[in-house]
Amino acid sequence: MVEQTSRRGFLKSSALGLGAGVVVSAAAGCSSSGTGAGPGSSKLNEVLKRGMVIVGTGSTNPPWHFEDEKGDLQGFDIEMARLLAKGLFDDPGKVQFVRQASDARVPNLQTGQVDVVFQFMTVTAQRAQLVDFSIPYYREGVGTLLRRTSPYAGALDLAKAGTKAKISILQNVYAEALVHAAIPQAQVMQFDSVANAVLALDSGRVEAAAIDDSTVRWLARQSPDKYKSGNHGWSPQTYAAAVRQADPVWLNFVNTVLHEAMTGVEFDAYAAAFEKFFGVKLAPPPVGFPVEFGLRHP
Repeated sequence: MVEQTSRRGFLKSSALGLGAGVVVSAAAGCSSSGTGAGPGSSKLNEVLKRGMVIVGTGSTNPPWHFEDEKGDLQGFDIEMARLLAKGLFDDPGKVQFVRQASDARVPNLQTGQVDVVFQFMTVTAQRAQLVDFSIPYYREGVGTLLRRTSPYAGALDLAKAGTKAKISILQNVYAEALVHAAIPQAQVMQFDSVANAVLALDSGRVEAAAIDDSTVRWLARQSPDKYKSGNHGWSPQTYAAAVRQADPVWLNFVNTVLHEAMTGVEFDAYAAAFEKFFGVKLAPPPVGFPVEFGLRHP
């Protein structure tokens, strides 16, 4: 359901003045990986011999992947790919990006055109039958974008306003249910693009726009005098890297890089990217008992 309210429609409308359109390209000379029977037949060995990791990604969806004024790729997905390159070669620059449409993510992996995909790819059981997913590197959801001067702090406050709360959202069959899951009595106003849902907020027609939480954070980061992020997200979904199936050595390496970026030696780089694109300063993981097992300090 959340994908129905994604930033894809928002950015295609060019509301932020960003170029739309995705170029699908293939990396020449990239052979398919082995069956994963051992390290020598793994994609890991192939990538190390090549001296470059080939990453499938997009180019028109801030804050995940977009082109700067020089045409260079930027975004959180791009930073995750550079962390992988650093883990492979101790050089974050040794990565070749293949700009691809979202519907090319699985085929390009299956045919060996790319080694790994970092492209805000939502983990689903259906997709997991076609590719292998890494551990999550972001938890997406629906959030509320509010005007900076709004008296509301987020969805929980808006829920207390009852029918006075007007919420804009991208038009789809789940729109009413999606908003009412967090703001039960809200008046839901549906628009043909996320851009127009945000414009409704700008014009004062609604109290908040319900869009992807990452987009909320990005817009608030870019225009702090205009917007603020709601303090409650809902309807979670997982973003992870994807690799070709049947190569546990390569998958384990990708997992190790991401795990240590979020909890270990590369945390500073991960946290810097998180703050840059989402405007959130992460607390460092505590030392002692591993944080991923749930023990919290008193």
